[in-house]
Amino acid sequence: MHIPGGPDGRRMLAVTFVDKTGSGLWAATAALYFTYVAGLGTAEIGLLLGVSGAAGIAGPPLGGLLADRVPLRPLLAGVQLLRAAASLALLTTTDLPLLTAIAAAGSLGDRASSVLTKLYATRIAGPDRSRYQAVNRTVSNLGWAVGGLVAAAALTTGTTATYRWLLTGDALSFVAIALLTLRCGEPPSPARVVATGGKGARAGAPAAGERTPALAAGEKTLAPAAGENTAAPGPSPWRDRRYLAYTATEAVLFLDDSVFNVGLALWAVTATTLPHGLVPLLLVLNNVLVVCFQVPFARFGSTPAKARRTLLPLAAAFLTGAAALAASATGTRWLAATTLILAAVAFTVAEMLHATVSWELSVALAPPTAQGAYLGVHGLAQAAQRSAGPLAVTGAIAAGPLGWLGLGAGLAVICLAQRRLTRDDDGTAMSVPGLTVSEH
Repeated sequence: MHIPGGPDGRRMLAVTFVDKTGSGLWAATAALYFTYVAGLGTAEIGLLLGVSGAAGIAGPPLGGLLADRVPLRPLLAGVQLLRAAASLALLTTTDLPLLTAIAAAGSLGDRASSVLTKLYATRIAGPDRSRYQAVNRTVSNLGWAVGGLVAAAALTTGTTATYRWLLTGDALSFVAIALLTLRCGEPPSPARVVATGGKGARAGAPAAGERTPALAAGEKTLAPAAGENTAAPGPSPWRDRRYLAYTATEAVLFLDDSVFNVGLALWAVTATTLPHGLVPLLLVLNNVLVVCFQVPFARFGSTPAKARRTLLPLAAAFLTGAAALAASATGTRWLAATTLILAAVAFTVAEMLHATVSWELSVALAPPTAQGAYLGVHGLAQAAQRSAGPLAVTGAIAAGPLGWLGLGAGLAVICLAQRRLTRDDDGTAMSVPGLTVSEH
């Protein structure tokens, strides 16, 4: 399989696999660790996770802002070491305030790492970024599965030492990916481009409206001298009303995450006749479909225009999944099983389509000289969804079948709104005319 980005692209896929394997170890045991090792109660665990999650919201914009000002590779490695230090520090105390502060630092690093990894991939993959993202999501799902299986096997012992070793494994995975990251090259930056045949002259930032020159064969990035200003400050995403509105729509479309993590299982066991033992198989089906089809789905977002057109089938997938969930509560066990499988497939299709569309449009709408800052703001969409998404999904469950139909209709309307939002005034393309991230 061709991997965009060459050797660095392959190394970053290894980073993703090791990262998600370690994260799978911790995700499967976090609540148990805080309960049986740290001795926290349910309310205390909820407070710890809530506060640390809120602190992590600052990670994407902070990481993206720094990425436009300093070399990306050492910044990403440093963030991974922050995550490692936070994981190891959890082993040193059972005090709730200290655990909360440590978890907050880890959450900050985790969210920053996500946007910095995406930015690195964007810079090395160029016009093949959609395919790279698809391969990356496939590897990510494999890593989560491996980590979860290892954790499940280890937890059969049920000892506190096992929980500590799993957390240690998570920390060591961050050290490993920091070392792997340092083996990668510094990706080309729009503000630091020179030709090897020249005398080291540095290309400055493009003037307003000017296309950034492409990196041709034989070109490389030039690290700035000590004290040198690498580029004039790029435009601020906080003043870009279109990008902020786009990010707000993204926060809604990321609800597929809460549907799978919260809604599907809760609805199946409270509102349908499906045997409880079959519920985990719906999540397995989601993972299998992503691993098998995310890469082929990359073609739906290979250009900004294709990504924008894909918002229509994305709306249809959301409507189909929501309608299937509504129907699952109105019949026999066989009808419940059939409609829940249909819902899982439809929401998985929506997940894969949205991942492809989101990757392409979030980059295409960002000016090259401020990619980091813009993608950092875009990262707030997922952070906001993780906080508000479970409330929206449980609200739909409380409202019954009509709640799911309303949620599906709302998601479809947001797809149509985003399609209109991301067109140019002539109704054809994107807000950054004729520019792709390959043009550094």
